[in-house]
Amino acid sequence: MSDQMQFIVEKLNQEPFRKSYNLITFDSLESVQLLQLLNDVLGEIDPKHVVDIREELPEQTAKRMLTLLGILKYKPPGSISDLSAFRQGLVTGSKPVIHPVLHWLLQRTNELKKRAYLARFLVKLEVPVEFLQDDTVADVNKQYEELMEAFKNLHKECEQLKTSGFSTAEIRRDISAMEEEKDQLIKRVERLKKRVETVQNHQRMLEIARQLRLEKEREESLAQQKQEQKNQLFHAEQRLQRAQLQLKEMHHAVVDSKPESLMKKLEEEINFNSYLTTEKIPRELESKKKSVYFLQKTVGEPALSQSDLNVLEMKINEVNAQINQLIEKRMSKYEPIDSKFSMYRQQASIISRKKEAKAEELQAAKEEMSSMERQMLQKTNQAQELEGSEVLKGDEFKHYVNKLRSKNTFYKKKRLEIAEITAEYGILQRTEELLKQRHEAIQQQLQAIEDKKGISGYSYTQEELERVSAVKSEMDEMKGRTLDNMSEMVKKLNTMVAEKKSSLAPVIKELRQLRQKCQELTQECDEKKIQYDSCAAGLESNRSTLEQEVKGLLEECIQEESNYRYVNCMKRNLEIQLQRAKEEMKMYVSPDPQERRKAIREQYTRMILEQENLGKKLREKQKVVRESHGPNMKQIKMWQDFEQLMECKRECFLKQQNQTAIGQVIQEGGKDRLVL
Repeated sequence: MSDQMQFIVEKLNQEPFRKSYNLITFDSLESVQLLQLLNDVLGEIDPKHVVDIREELPEQTAKRMLTLLGILKYKPPGSISDLSAFRQGLVTGSKPVIHPVLHWLLQRTNELKKRAYLARFLVKLEVPVEFLQDDTVADVNKQYEELMEAFKNLHKECEQLKTSGFSTAEIRRDISAMEEEKDQLIKRVERLKKRVETVQNHQRMLEIARQLRLEKEREESLAQQKQEQKNQLFHAEQRLQRAQLQLKEMHHAVVDSKPESLMKKLEEEINFNSYLTTEKIPRELESKKKSVYFLQKTVGEPALSQSDLNVLEMKINEVNAQINQLIEKRMSKYEPIDSKFSMYRQQASIISRKKEAKAEELQAAKEEMSSMERQMLQKTNQAQELEGSEVLKGDEFKHYVNKLRSKNTFYKKKRLEIAEITAEYGILQRTEELLKQRHEAIQQQLQAIEDKKGISGYSYTQEELERVSAVKSEMDEMKGRTLDNMSEMVKKLNTMVAEKKSSLAPVIKELRQLRQKCQELTQECDEKKIQYDSCAAGLESNRSTLEQEVKGLLEECIQEESNYRYVNCMKRNLEIQLQRAKEEMKMYVSPDPQERRKAIREQYTRMILEQENLGKKLREKQKVVRESHGPNMKQIKMWQDFEQLMECKRECFLKQQNQTAIGQVIQEGGKDRLVL
């Protein structure tokens, strides 16, 4: 526990928290401060949780934290197996609950940040089945699932690109270099085309060059086929050697062994194979069928939420507890103490389990042996292909190391010579360039002379024919050399096979003696193993009976301890209630009126009187309102009628004023006409 607290304090004092805690200050934190600290760590993982827990209810805080911890796949430790107890400890800020959560979060902060980021997009929104009957909702849900799958694929590709080690700058440099090489090649091709077009009979020359290229490709393919046939011949010879060795071993085994031993081996193999076919494989097949059936059943059912999974886990735990209780009752009821069948039954079950385990180990060992043999054959083939001989051992390996050292010194000398040759090569390359320039100038002069004489292209054609004939002669020489090499290789292989046969003869004799010793030791080992198994079975049966007794006593102890704690809690509650009743009785009987007013009975009586007086006042007001309701409504009606009457009078007055104004205007107009 101290190591856990030390780790938490060290992480909190670092970035990005920057706390200045030590073990004493951290241990003295109150429950609210611990909850706020846990919330700060969760806020660092998911920024949505950066809140002040004093501004929200404790139930909301616990629900929010439990949701995030469920997304991060946190599992409470073994001491907090009950989820309700864990939730209660999270609400109250209990140290045994908060400290393991902080330790788990601070151990894998970066991983949890990534998981919280992915949870924003990958936590599926559960839609009820009845809503999915609507086509629009079903289409939107399908599109939502497709987008989720696309996000998964894009995230995987992004992670692969991050871890692949490729750099965009390097890729851009490679692309630019390849583009430059492409441009250079295009320019060279154009220059060569222009040079060829000036030569006479260039089409015929191109056809001859094409045929030459085809012949070279054909020659390369033939050489490749020849090499493949060599490899096939080598592998066939190796297979023949292995088959001959196996045949010799079988002959030796038949000569050295007796019919009884062969029959015993065959019986063991038959028993093992019959056990596999009749017991082990059918049982595994049945279990696989059951698992497939349950998986298909779960796939056919609708998706379950986290609450449904929690309910199922609780039901499974309850059923397992009931099964254990029934098994214990059955064992205590149907198995008497003096019965010997229980011991034999336990021994039989132990032996059957060991038999299954040994069969699985034997099968795994056989598979491993076959795989190792295949690997050994591959390695030997690779070694023989590379070096032409088998793997070296002992003195041969030391001789090989000395040979490598001498070759290393020889290699260093040759490397110095190569450095000198490269320097000379640079000088010669420069002289070659100068000579090429001179040659080109001479060729131009020669071409001009040929054009004057009317025989242009004669020298170029003659050079090409000489070059083709030289290449043909080189190819013929190479073919002859390859045939000589093949004959020498066959001779070497025959000599090597004879040497290996002579060197393996004493090893085979030693191997026979070692096989006899191995058989004797295996027999002795089988006898000792039988004795060990019988002794272990007896000890195992005694240990199982003792474990059952200890388990029963532990359960009784736990039950009694829980009863004791329950009785103590009930006793404490009753004592608190009795104390409150005594204090209430003391205050109620006290002659001091101030003390009597503090009594709960007096407070409730005062509150009852106040409410009764308030009810009386409200009833009187209600009575007055009911009595004056009718006259008040009449008065309101009269005022409304009076208001309508005054509105009508105002409208009539406005109309009369408008009419008088119009009459005055008409009279003034008539007077003006009379004057005119």
